[in-house]
Amino acid sequence: MSVAALIVAAGRGARAASESGRPKQYCRIGGAPMLERTIAAFAKHPLIGELLVVIHPDDRELYADASRPFTARLRPPVPGGARRQDSARLGLEALAGAPPKSVLIHDAARPFVDAPLISRVIEALDSHDGALPCLPVTDTLKRAEGGRVTGTVERDQLFRAQTPQGFRFDAILAAHRAASEQVDREFTDDAGVAEWFGLDVALVEGSEGNRKLTTAEDLRMADEMLRSDGAGPKRMVRVATGYDVHGFGPGDAVILCGVKIPHAKKLSGHSDADVALHALTDALLGVIAEGDIGVHFPPSDARWRGAPSELFLKHAASLLRERGGTIVHVDVTLVCEAPRIGPYREPMRESIARMLELDVRQVSIKATTNEGLGFIGRGEGIAAMATATVNLP
Repeated sequence: MSVAALIVAAGRGARAASESGRPKQYCRIGGAPMLERTIAAFAKHPLIGELLVVIHPDDRELYADASRPFTARLRPPVPGGARRQDSARLGLEALAGAPPKSVLIHDAARPFVDAPLISRVIEALDSHDGALPCLPVTDTLKRAEGGRVTGTVERDQLFRAQTPQGFRFDAILAAHRAASEQVDREFTDDAGVAEWFGLDVALVEGSEGNRKLTTAEDLRMADEMLRSDGAGPKRMVRVATGYDVHGFGPGDAVILCGVKIPHAKKLSGHSDADVALHALTDALLGVIAEGDIGVHFPPSDARWRGAPSELFLKHAASLLRERGGTIVHVDVTLVCEAPRIGPYREPMRESIARMLELDVRQVSIKATTNEGLGFIGRGEGIAAMATATVNLP
């Protein structure tokens, strides 16, 4: 039997909106984009031939990143429509040129689908037009009106529908084409389209693990589960260092770790010359082998003239988090004869903790002099060294 997998990933996922603003199917769980995990479940199944993903037209770059490990297995993505049923139909139409015998239609937001479930759906298509994985409803269900319970719903014949929902290809394509003409009716899943069209759909056993990730809390729990039970990628601890130095120029204050400190001079530099944040930015970039601060923010670029170095540090942190990294600890050592760092140590720790979204206990600030030696000892500038410890896939 030739079987294609059609993954619907064109939604916006507003209820699971991330701080990055990306749709939920591209948010990372356990260090990898959710969609990458969903694709992997079908790509490694021996009965799946073709594999196609329906995406939102605005998500091509995100899709390219999430699908990169499976480029050889995937057909080019298809732009989706305004509704889920439109996206599913457009995906089916894309497969119609060389139609498979059967197709499994799956939600991108169910990354934990397992091989036995996929096999059960495929096997049911030997004798049915369609197959719907379900789990019985076990909770007591209530009707309510105006905030008051009005009755209890019998649950004996109630089931929770999941995906992938499998169908004989020609039958579900015909059903979707007919449903597209029903302008006043919306179908929430493909089994609903099949039922309306009169197809024979069998129930098959679902899986409790095959949960749909809908909210931001769902994403957080999935991420924690993958990181704690070993199901996610192996993780390692990486440590990198950064170093920077800036000379003094005319002025009345220096900026260190984002904190303005009164002084007889200021540090000279293309940006705000925050030598501590520059060193720390290089440490974070070093952890993920992404060059140094000059690669990302060249001094020749006028955009960064006088720019706050907080922008540089947050950029490095965002790159690290996109790789699934977690900052464990950062340490900054300032080397100068003046100004005195001690009175500003805690505000500096708090400033970096805010920028990196860390607990202040994960931030260390130290200071020392150069014992009167060299350019630092002569009071001509300040040097900074930084170390970042990060947990990475």
